[in-house]
Parts: sequence; C-alpha cells; structure tokens
Amino acid sequence: MNRAPLRYDILKKYYRAQSKSALQIAKILHCSEHKVNYWLEKYQIQKRTISDAVYARNHPNGDPFKVRFPTNIKDAVLFGLGLGLYWGEGNKKNRTSIRLANSDPVLLKKFIDFLVKICGVRKRDITFNLLIFSDIEPSAAKKFWIRELRIHPRQIRGKITVIKSGRVGNYRQKSQYGVLILQYHNRKLRDIICNLITDGGIDYSSMRQIVGR
Repeated sequence: MNRAPLRYDILKKYYRAQSKSALQIAKILHCSEHKVNYWLEKYQIQKRTISDAVYARNHPNGDPFKVRFPTNIKDAVLFGLGLGLYWGEGNKKNRTSIRLANSDPVLLKKFIDFLVKICGVRKRDITFNLLIFSDIEPSAAKKFWIRELRIHPRQIRGKITVIKSGRVGNYRQKSQYGVLILQYHNRKLRDIICNLITDGGIDYSSMRQIVGR
C-alpha cells in the first residue's frame, strides 16, 4: 500500500485550480478518495460546499464569464450603471439567476452591455421571456424586441405571457410592446453582483476579494 504523502501543489492544482472532485483526483493519482480527503484537510485546503461542487461539475471548463475591472471612465460609468440597474430593477430574491424586467429597450440594452463588456457574459447565453397585454400583437412585440436588442429569436424562450388589458399588476404603466424579462442563469455571477451592491462603496481591493482574484 502506498503511504507516501500527496503533494500540496498537486492537490491544490487539481482541487482548486481545476475544480476536480476528491474522487476524480483519487483516480488520477491512483489512490483512495479517503487519502485525498485526508491530505486536503491536512493541508487546510478548504473543501467546497455541496452547491459549489454542483456548480463545478456543471461548469467543467470554468466560469462562463469573466468580471473585469474598469480601466477607464467609460467602463467605470458602465460598471456603476449596471450595478445601479440591477439594484433598482433586478430580482434579487432569485438565488440562481440574474433577472431584470423592464419595458424600456434602452435600459435593457445598457444592462446587456454591462453583462457583456464588464462581466464577460456571451450575449447569446442571455435569454428572455416576454410579457404583453391582450391588446398587443404577439408577433409584432417579439419582432420589436429582437430588432431593438439585436438578439436571436431563439433567445426569447417559451410562450409569450398575455395579461388581460386593464388588469392591475406589477407593471402599471403599459408598454406598447410589453415587458421583457432578461435572464442569465449563473448563481456565481449573481452572487458577485449582489455582493458588490451590498458592499456599497467599492474599491478595487474589495472587488478583487469578491470575484476571487
């Protein structure tokens, strides 16, 4: 039986940098999972939570985004604007996705710019749901949003939700083309944005700590 200790740098590379599980590392190093867990604890390499482990398994190639720090005034303005829009208009109660609903295409375009240019999100990975009132033509509303936001028709998911005109709801100011709900399904990025908002006055050192760089 091989009783040689596992090397710290090897464990850290596989477990932290490559997000491999203890079982995967055991198979690579030809040892038991118990031995891997023993040396992870011995070296005080913090174990992932169950939710973190599930996230790593669902994203074997790493995060599908890359938050970057503003390096000029234009980016700094967009950074602040994006956080402000999510603070005011976003659904912070949803813990697994970034969600923001609005009837203003200019506002939604700015938030998309924030996700793409600051957060490193691929625009094609952003999805949408459309909510309209019963006196709005569904096909016309869908075409409007596709044209205004320059998105693919497939990015508007599911059936269009139709609300009877005149009904009192969350959207009191009726829009000619309804309300579009933007969604980006990534718990980690959602948490980063919410933490940046919660921290209030952000400096670069705290930003680096939050995004893990």
